[in-house]
Amino acid sequence: MGRRSRADGELGRANEPAVLILTSLASGSKHGYALAKDIEGFAGVVLGPGTLYGAITRLEEGGFIEPAGEEQRRRPYRITASGRAALAAAVTQMRAIADEGSARLARGRQPSGAQHSDKQPNGRQPSGGQSRGQALGWTS
Repeated sequence: MGRRSRADGELGRANEPAVLILTSLASGSKHGYALAKDIEGFAGVVLGPGTLYGAITRLEEGGFIEPAGEEQRRRPYRITASGRAALAAAVTQMRAIADEGSARLARGRQPSGAQHSDKQPNGRQPSGGQSRGQALGWTS
């Protein structure tokens, strides 16, 4: 299965640095270290300096973020209108995938009290005197 190429304005998967950075900046401007700490806090992802600043550079070049002035030696960034639009599109896509996953899990879940079929997919009874559930360790 090949990797899908991104169209302009697409950010990628939920755990990609660009999505994480824009998510952090959606709540206000931050400099690099504050971004890294915020991302670690809400996503549990630790971005190394090379990854973080490489993504910041790409986001700035793409017009998704911009400098928000300077604070001493630090350079805070803020999300732009196109960054907000790209993040909104990424969130919508992630929500659609999550909803589909939830729906498929719900369809695959058997209601409580439901009996497992003792027949194999080919319609025959399992050998060895065990039910299929017993053979799979579902029952004692």
